[in-house]
Amino acid sequence: MHEMSIALGIVRIAEDEVKKAKASKVEVIELTIGELSGVEKEALDFAWPVAVKETVLEGAERKVDYIKGIGKCSECQLEFHLKNLHDACPDCNSYFKDILQGKELKVIALEVV
Repeated sequence: MHEMSIALGIVRIAEDEVKKAKASKVEVIELTIGELSGVEKEALDFAWPVAVKETVLEGAERKVDYIKGIGKCSECQLEFHLKNLHDACPDCNSYFKDILQGKELKVIALEVV
């Protein structure tokens, strides 16, 4: 379960930013997670309480914006929803595509006190 490592990485980012801001804790954290990022929502939800325990994120409100995977076919130029990186174009069945969005995994904002 690599979601624990992801959660711990988010904790490190938050701790660094809290130090820079000379604050003591985070009240709200905003994240963006793409459908194609490889992060399983349920596994992150399971790992989160353990990862943030006794850290600046303990008790913080977590807001997550989930981004749909969107690809653009290199053959027919159709933009389409991707649930998986290996999905074919629904129009021409080509596997050649550009990923336009959905691989994001970002800390967008922290509200600190």
